[in-house]
Amino acid sequence: GRARPSHSEPRGRNGRGGEEEEEEEGWHQLYPGHIPTSPLQKALLAAGSAVMALYDPYRHDMVAVLGETTGCLALPNLRDKMKNHPEGYHILQERPRIRLSTLDMARLQGLPDGSLGREYVRFLEDNKVSPDTRMPPKFVDDEELAYVIQRYREVHDLMHTLLGMPTNMLGEVVVKWFEAVQTGLPMCVLGAAFGPVRLSTRKLQVLATELVPWAVRSGLNASCVLNVYYEQRWEQPVESLREELGIFPPP
Repeated sequence: GRARPSHSEPRGRNGRGGEEEEEEEGWHQLYPGHIPTSPLQKALLAAGSAVMALYDPYRHDMVAVLGETTGCLALPNLRDKMKNHPEGYHILQERPRIRLSTLDMARLQGLPDGSLGREYVRFLEDNKVSPDTRMPPKFVDDEELAYVIQRYREVHDLMHTLLGMPTNMLGEVVVKWFEAVQTGLPMCVLGAAFGPVRLSTRKLQVLATELVPWAVRSGLNASCVLNVYYEQRWEQPVESLREELGIFPPP
């Protein structure tokens, strides 16, 4: 599933080949699905998607657009962290994808309780979610950075698994605090800051006194979670991987 630049055989919007057509329209597709946008267009998309994401945090399409249009500083930093780490570099070279078509679900279901693979599948089943719901990038104007944000999205459910958090609003806010510290993505910071407004007073108290301090400490202490080749770690116990990364046990 690697997306490669398509400069050698550019195609126009209507499917016709030819460099002249692309040059005339100023339209250069860097990877399948890429939509080139100007800085002004990105700013407008960011503002609109932020409003919609705050109004409805479950609008994953708006959250995705927000992440792509505001990640211009954080994504290169994450890419560099991956390039400077042996396992992260390997991931950038091979570009694995976490999708139902790439997962051997029967094998993962047969792994021992407590292993990463078994607990990941349990998380998917218990919360009725699928890795195939992660949207492909559209507005990132760099083919390699587009993969970085795609990888971030596809390991999001693994963050839930490692942190022991469900997909309800409380669990999502906790994961966003962890991811905000880890990635620096403005989208995560926004979700962490404004997600709690919909929580009850009791949940806010638990969040403020226990869960957020733990998530922030774990995010600061842990090594970069994008530098883990999870597909090669399915048999590793979750507790062992937490300890290796530096994630403190959930409260």
